[in-house]
Amino acid sequence: MPVPVGTGRTVISEAAVAKVAGIAARSVPGVYSLGSGPSRALGAIRDAVGSADHAAGVRVEIGETQVAVDIDLVAVYGTPLHSLANQIRAAVYSAVEELVGLEVIEVNIEINDVYVPGPAKPAAPAEVRPVREAIQ
Repeated sequence: MPVPVGTGRTVISEAAVAKVAGIAARSVPGVYSLGSGPSRALGAIRDAVGSADHAAGVRVEIGETQVAVDIDLVAVYGTPLHSLANQIRAAVYSAVEELVGLEVIEVNIEINDVYVPGPAKPAAPAEVRPVREAIQ
């Protein structure tokens, strides 16, 4: 028996769409983080207290049936940047159109930094303590 389609209005917030787009963008290999410097610093604080803002670095403008997405991000050094941007666009288009049901008219990407991993830090030498013999 088919489920009847009721009448009514559905409103999907900009925050919900931004979160879907942010999760899709972060899923692409080569994305180190989303957001500009200040928003990344705030994100580090959120991470330290066990909270996450999946929409950080993502702005959306929603019309009645369409959405435009702007993403600021930091890429991992060694990742081809144009290819990364194209992969992010594809992921965001797919996720937003499939999960939200809005037509994506554009995904603008600003790569504002490149993360360069530093060398692994050597382990700190163990603290040397004098050995004491047990008195018998």
